[in-house]
Amino acid sequence: MYGAEFAEIYDLIHRERGKDYRSEAQFVAGLARDRTPGATSLLDIACATGSHLAAFADMFPRVAGLELSEPMVAVARGKLGEAVHRGDMRDFDLGTRFDVVTCMFGSIGHAMTEEDLVATLCRFEAHLADGGVVVVDPWWFDDTFTPGHVAGDVCTAEGLTMARVSHASREGDTSRMEVHYTVAGAKEGIRHFVETYRARLYTRVQYEKAFTAAGFAVDYLPGVQNGRGVFLAVRA
Repeated sequence: MYGAEFAEIYDLIHRERGKDYRSEAQFVAGLARDRTPGATSLLDIACATGSHLAAFADMFPRVAGLELSEPMVAVARGKLGEAVHRGDMRDFDLGTRFDVVTCMFGSIGHAMTEEDLVATLCRFEAHLADGGVVVVDPWWFDDTFTPGHVAGDVCTAEGLTMARVSHASREGDTSRMEVHYTVAGAKEGIRHFVETYRARLYTRVQYEKAFTAAGFAVDYLPGVQNGRGVFLAVRA
């Protein structure tokens, strides 16, 4: 998952499909500052190529990112240097704390068991400063995921024409999204690759129990982030 070929086009294809990283970052920063007005530092976990993090860097004096995929880390470090760390969200330790901890774009769903989810949220808590807030954009819930959903886009940017076609299916309590990419350029020719993404389909109650087990008091804001909602957590 999240290989080198995808990392090369990740920012381009999401931008051209309409994803507004800066607007999303401003929204999340606003939620965080409603609860922690004096926040000056932020950690973005599962930061991918760092597009949200780059926007957050204009809003917070100190930022850092964590990402597991080596190709994604390489791209993110091109934007933010050593502020981006490679690590697994289930067991990382950066040795410092932040006023705001975020996890965007449904990435929390890659914690595939309830034990992994609690372990992940415990690492969030361990990196949260006193009085800080955690903002998590979850993956689809068990009862809101749509199996059989097909999406397709074709876009052109920076000399490349890119096509993306995806199909979502369900395997028990897990979603499986198979995505085919075709990329064409005048010099590069045409190439095709496939990525498969799996994420756990938790219920809202399972998320809330995991936050509680990790030492948080949590609220859920529905309807935002393309309908997935947002969890806002502070230490209990």
